[in-house]
Parts: sequence; C-alpha cells; structure tokens
Amino acid sequence: MQMLVSVRSVAEARVAAAGGADFIDLKEPRDGALGGLPIATIAAVVRALRESASGSPRLPISATIGDLPMSSLAAILAQVEAVAACGVDYVKVGIERAASARDVLDALAATGHAIVPVFIGDRGLEAAHVRHACTLEFPAVMVDTADKLAGSLFDVLSDAELRRFVATVRASGALVGLAGALRRPQLPALRALMPDFAGFRSAVCAGDRSGELDPQRLRALAAELHAAAGADAAEAIQPLR
Repeated sequence: MQMLVSVRSVAEARVAAAGGADFIDLKEPRDGALGGLPIATIAAVVRALRESASGSPRLPISATIGDLPMSSLAAILAQVEAVAACGVDYVKVGIERAASARDVLDALAATGHAIVPVFIGDRGLEAAHVRHACTLEFPAVMVDTADKLAGSLFDVLSDAELRRFVATVRASGALVGLAGALRRPQLPALRALMPDFAGFRSAVCAGDRSGELDPQRLRALAAELHAAAGADAAEAIQPLR
C-alpha cells in the first residue's frame, strides 16, 4: 500500500515529495473532494517536480479536473485535455452515482489519456458502474468521499462494500485506490483491505484539510505506512509450517 498525498502548490508538492509520499496528487481541497487547481498551477508543479527529480526516479503525479457533474460531458472532456496537456501521469475524474456515469466512463476511456475514475461513495456505489469501469482498461480506479465532514470513507461505506470494490478492481488488473478523510486510526482497516494506494490530506495537515501540510505529520505517516508494507511483505514470504 503506497501513500498518495494531495497538494495545492509547488511548495506543498516539495514538502510531500521530501516527506515520503509515493504519489503526488494535485487538487484544491477548499473546492470539494476533487477540487481542481488552475491549469497554470498544475503545469508549474509538474515542471518543478520533474526538474527536482532530474537523474533520479520521479514520483508519479496525478491531477483532478474539478468537481463536474456527469451531465457536463463536454466540459469534463475539455478539462481532461487541459489537465493532461500539463504533463501529469494520471488525470483523475470524479464519477457520481448517476445514470449518465456509464456514458462518461466510455468517453473517458476513448480519450487516449491515463484516466483514473474516482467513484464518489457518499450515496453508495453502483456496482454495475464499477464493473463497467473495470472493463475499460483504466490504469487505476479509486473511491473517495465528497462530504469530508461526514466522517471517513469507512463511515460512508461498509467493510463489505469496500472489500467488494477492492476485489472487483484488483481482478481487472487495474490498481485500486482508497481515499476519503482518512487518518491514522484507519490504518489497520486500510491494511486489512490492502489497496495499492491510499490517499491522504486530512491526516497530514496541522488543522483541517484546507490548511497547510504538516511536514512532521507527513513523515510520521509515511514511515508508518512503509513499515507496515515491509512487515506485510516479510509475512508473505514466510515458509509454511
């Protein structure tokens, strides 16, 4: 399980990269679950991270397109093109529980970009839409929450729902990601589900998620996650007795 950290600026991106993040995710936390940053800011962060990683392995970068309704397909696709042109590795698009979600997924799959659909779980998951997304060869599929004041992902979706989501995505060969006001108390539950990556913002800010990143909290969480990953790997290779 790797650590995705959401950032809103070049300065925060550098803090996250130095603090042990495995993925850098660009969003504006003040503007909802998938609040989008200005295109110029996305481009500046990508440029800064790429320059600082010259000659060394670079961290994957994702960016959201903003919270757009499923009925605004033309606007969704236009924003996907604009964000992808900034040079990010992945473009994240929120998928609401709506009848038009299937059409949106089909259109996203046809863009030719590395799209990560992010299912918004506040009203439950539409299993048929998740299964359909998993047939479209997206590199990763996530679930997140919109209302960060309603509790964490684990308050919104049951353990059974999350297990089904993880199993469905993993069976397709895509990476599976979980996010939604996650904090350190949820680490045991996350570890039990073992997604490929988990997204954090609330847990690594000194105040609420709209505040600045706290380098100390970020380093501590990264160390805990990576230590757990090492323990899981060691356990997996123990000989049978």
